Amino acid sequence: MAVGGDDRTVRVDGPASKHVVLLLAGEGDSPDVYDAVCERLHSSDLRTVVPEGGGWTQEAVVSAVDQLCVGWVNLVGSGAGADLAWELAARHFGKFASLVVCDRPHPAVGGAQCPPVELPTTVMVSSPERRGDIDASGRYVYGDLRVVETPATDNVPKDCGAELASEIVLRTSPW
Repeated sequence: MAVGGDDRTVRVDGPASKHVVLLLAGEGDSPDVYDAVCERLHSSDLRTVVPEGGGWTQEAVVSAVDQLCVGWVNLVGSGAGADLAWELAARHFGKFASLVVCDRPHPAVGGAQCPPVELPTTVMVSSPERRGDIDASGRYVYGDLRVVETPATDNVPKDCGAELASEIVLRTSPW
């Protein structure tokens, strides 16, 4: 698809469903890092959207979502993709239904200018050293916040795919 004057590749897969999950990979990670997660999400009747390549901005992601003509999107991010996911969730109210991020606190915890998020949010944390910053995110989440500990890893989507998929499915459920 053409996004911001550039041709970009976006993987769209899974069953035709009103529940769509946008997965943003970290810098240096291939979108393949989400393959096992996507397979599990498809089994749960969720459609997945995974942008390829780096350099995605908020405007480019929103443009891609608009071009795909999907309604409310469940947002997932790891690494730099988590940073982008926080910003999208905070600045584009009404576009996203939930947020799941891996090992990244809300940007305001580190001093960045980012509004609070008004979405049900799950933060997965894979090391005790990160837990303090993750817990501090609570003051910037105006909605349900769930913090989930995973086994120690540097890459939650790759090494804890089943756990990540479970948390995504929980956030997409309307109950």
